[in-house]
Amino acid sequence: MNVNRAINIDDLRLMAKRKLPKIAFDFIEGGVEDERGIARNEEAFHKLRLVPHYLVDVSKRDQAVNLFDRRYASPFGISATGLAALFRPGADLMLAEAAAAADIPFMMSGMSTASIEDAARIAPSHSWYQLYVARKKEITLDMIRRVRDAGFSTLVLTVDVPAATKRERNLRNGFGLPPRLTLPIMLDALKHPGWVASYLRHGMPRFENWAPYARPHSTTRQINAFAAIQAPASSVTWDDLEEFRRVWPRHLVVKGIMYREDAVRAAAIGVDGIIVSNHGGRQLDQAPSPLEVLPAIREAVGDKLTLMLDGGIRRGADIVIALAAGARFVMVGRATLYGAAAGGIEGIRRAIAILREEVDLILAQIGCPDVNALDESFLLRPP
Repeated sequence: MNVNRAINIDDLRLMAKRKLPKIAFDFIEGGVEDERGIARNEEAFHKLRLVPHYLVDVSKRDQAVNLFDRRYASPFGISATGLAALFRPGADLMLAEAAAAADIPFMMSGMSTASIEDAARIAPSHSWYQLYVARKKEITLDMIRRVRDAGFSTLVLTVDVPAATKRERNLRNGFGLPPRLTLPIMLDALKHPGWVASYLRHGMPRFENWAPYARPHSTTRQINAFAAIQAPASSVTWDDLEEFRRVWPRHLVVKGIMYREDAVRAAAIGVDGIIVSNHGGRQLDQAPSPLEVLPAIREAVGDKLTLMLDGGIRRGADIVIALAAGARFVMVGRATLYGAAAGGIEGIRRAIAILREEVDLILAQIGCPDVNALDESFLLRPP
């Protein structure tokens, strides 16, 4: 499958769908309950319009941004996507490698199928780590130590998973670690022989960063079960965030903030940034989209911290809209995961290139040669 023939992210999505059995593709694609949250994330971008400013010299465009004391080549990065190796063996490190080559950040999932130390070797200056707090505090503190010792620049505390959710596609498909192989699932898998051969060769991927804390000589199944028991921890509080701020010496970001008063409190604690996010529509189906709450949070915190957004990004235009609406940076998850499933590292590179090319084209079309000049004047909101 030639991923270079993909002209947009949806093309990569369809390629990934052809590559993967339903049980795996639905894990990427699905949300919770009625999946209205996913639809709401995308619809929020469709409700806004970009207002072009003409008679502007756009012969040279620049989409590089300064973020956390360094410059990135584009205003978007790769967000955390767990269990990536189920869709393509080695996908986590492919994502890290592609991000480093494109000079954008890579956020390693707290449920990654590669290790913190391996990511640091692949992308030492581009890696962030998404922290899921464990029920045992000593595990969490040791993970923070490992991330620090590996040289990661940014720790991202995910706060929007206080409990496991009702992901109905997974329940219907019998998704688990390992999956429940019913007859329909096996028959569907046989339509995807390449994936089946890879799964048989590599086996069920395991949550590598949790392996050191499981019992010695644990199997993959036991390690994954241990991780599932430890996280999510429903007892995480503001006191924990204050402690993490004290022990983590570099940039600290909170991911999952949706309420303006929470953003104000995070700023007061001294976090460096927040990612306005509803976990890609995979946690609370009735939650608003990040784009809907972004203006209120921007008004509440101003420049006290770096404001970022993820959720619903499918086009370069979505990235431009988010930045014009007040975000400083955007993270994408499904787009690059589609690329990984469709074509490995080449698919990831193609996803990044598509978004980068679309951002560049939109900047030209709206008369904004510098992405850092985007503001509300480029947006038309519905009455």
